[in-house]
Amino acid sequence: MRRPGRTGVNGRTVSARQPAAAKGGNQAPADRSADAPARNAAGPQGRRRRRWTGAGIVQAPGQLRSLVRRSEGGLIALATLVGCIAGVAVSGMNWATQSLRELLFLLPPGMRLSAADTVSPVLLLVGPCLGGGLLGLVIVAAGFIRGPRKRPAIDPIEANALHGGRLSLRDSLYLALQNVISNGCGASVGLEAGYTQLASGLASRLGIAFEVRRSDLRTLVGCGAAGAIAAGFGAPLAGAFYAFELIIGTYSIATLTPVVVAALCGNLIAQSLIETQPLVDFGDVQAITTSHVTSMEILPSLALGLVCAGLGILIMRGVTLVERLVQASRVPRAAAPALGGLCVGALALLATPQVLSGGHGALHLHFAAEGQGHGIAALAGLFAAKAVASAISIGSGFRGGLFFASLLLGAIAGKLFAALAPALVPPLAGFGLTPLAYAVIGMSALAVAVIGGPLTMTFLTLEITGSLPITGLVLAAVIASSLTVRKTFGYSFATWRFHLRGESIRSPHDVGWIRSLTVGRLMRRDPGTVAVDTPLPTFLRAHPLGSPSRVIAVDGRGRYAGIVNVPEAHAAAREADAAAQPVLVDLLLHGADFLTPGMNAKDAAAAFDRTESEALAVVDGPETRRVLGLLTESHTLKRYSEELDRQRRAMAGEID
Repeated sequence: MRRPGRTGVNGRTVSARQPAAAKGGNQAPADRSADAPARNAAGPQGRRRRRWTGAGIVQAPGQLRSLVRRSEGGLIALATLVGCIAGVAVSGMNWATQSLRELLFLLPPGMRLSAADTVSPVLLLVGPCLGGGLLGLVIVAAGFIRGPRKRPAIDPIEANALHGGRLSLRDSLYLALQNVISNGCGASVGLEAGYTQLASGLASRLGIAFEVRRSDLRTLVGCGAAGAIAAGFGAPLAGAFYAFELIIGTYSIATLTPVVVAALCGNLIAQSLIETQPLVDFGDVQAITTSHVTSMEILPSLALGLVCAGLGILIMRGVTLVERLVQASRVPRAAAPALGGLCVGALALLATPQVLSGGHGALHLHFAAEGQGHGIAALAGLFAAKAVASAISIGSGFRGGLFFASLLLGAIAGKLFAALAPALVPPLAGFGLTPLAYAVIGMSALAVAVIGGPLTMTFLTLEITGSLPITGLVLAAVIASSLTVRKTFGYSFATWRFHLRGESIRSPHDVGWIRSLTVGRLMRRDPGTVAVDTPLPTFLRAHPLGSPSRVIAVDGRGRYAGIVNVPEAHAAAREADAAAQPVLVDLLLHGADFLTPGMNAKDAAAAFDRTESEALAVVDGPETRRVLGLLTESHTLKRYSEELDRQRRAMAGEID
């Protein structure tokens, strides 16, 4: 006969047949945290080996995680580490890309490719093609190692919007490698995408290791991006607001200190590791204007912002057009970068090397004194060549962003505006702005149109010029550009690509919790059902007043037919004549309206509004219509409001 068990640890019944070590006694309860398997397998001695001693405080990893989770200072310390890591990562990527450019194009040490004028024509033509071939080999090798991918890698914006800040470190390293090869071989892409991807991926992995909360993990991803942009551009304020506007999606007191600390640390580490050039060197800032800047200069700034908004939309649509042409050509994915590199090299050979790489060196040329003598035709040709090179590079499969390219294109657009606007609108000739000032304003306005982040570009201008009057004009231009793009196009470059993939997100605001709050989680799984052909008296006897007020009716094949309101059924039976009793099918409501388990709470609330119902059945699909449960509007709105309030409190830092 089987011996009865006895109550063991945590009130569970422990069988007598279990080994003695599994019984109650003095054994500690099993560890069920994330790293429990390793600790439990190691036993007490293994746990002691995980500790290390020394003079001072001795802490186990679990205690350290608890300290970070419970203390705002712990999160700031983690953000400091993230900023330092971002600075190292950016410095490493800069060194790798510059080394690759010097190797492929035989450049002198420190020479920027887009500013070089002594490169061999053969190298200009062949260099990007060789880089595209190398990138194709990397893609093929990754396919063998990782297998076919069902979905593209997640970037920091998508991670914060949908996945609570969770990023794959392996994917981030892979994308950073692709970005280094793409930029290093001369493809017209910037490094900022690789900067933020790698730094945010490392930050996310660090946050996951410390098991931080969802809101804190999103903040750490923003810290990684802030440190990367601050290190890459030498602009801590711009890096911080890049994180607020483009990665986290909002500014709050709870995120201010970690993000700013990460940006400062990233900039400091990058400057100490690699001697970085400023984004733009103006020399004498007073040369930007010919006279004292007044409020009237806002008018041409607003006009330039509107022009840059239209140009930004054309550039984004141009990239999409090239991508579709490449897909329609049936060129293998691994071979497309080599073909695109050949086209970019041909543009560099026919036009100018300024179309190559991100354009940092070319930007310096256009803000230098000797770079201001370009004619209108030369500027227009360079703008078209750079825009086409960027579209071909990204459309053919090179990895990178448009931030650097949009800065150069905006500066060129500003110079074109300074040359053409007075001829088209003579009153504009009387304003006290030089072509250099219009280049600064155009640089910021076009970057905002493509990338987004009005305050990011405003603070970037302030940090590179140190001029408050020019910064005020830039603020007016970027607001006009951002508003125009949002109202006429609706997307930045990143969110436009999400839209093309079928994603509905338009910002990094956390909507992942809405998608996880599904009808399948909210519904009641044991709703009463009744056959639709049941006689009404039988139904009324089985469901008297006071019983559940809604019963789901199903047809002979078990498919959803509608909802019967029990009080209304009793009222209809009382009011009807004895000779003309209604049948159950006449009392069915919402026979064509139902929910599915995959719908989220927001979609369910919209369905309740559309059908004007208080409850809807949940079925497995529109074809089979097998009943799974019942969901009421009141419960949906209650749970949605609770989650919304929890997210608000987490954003404000009110959740400990």
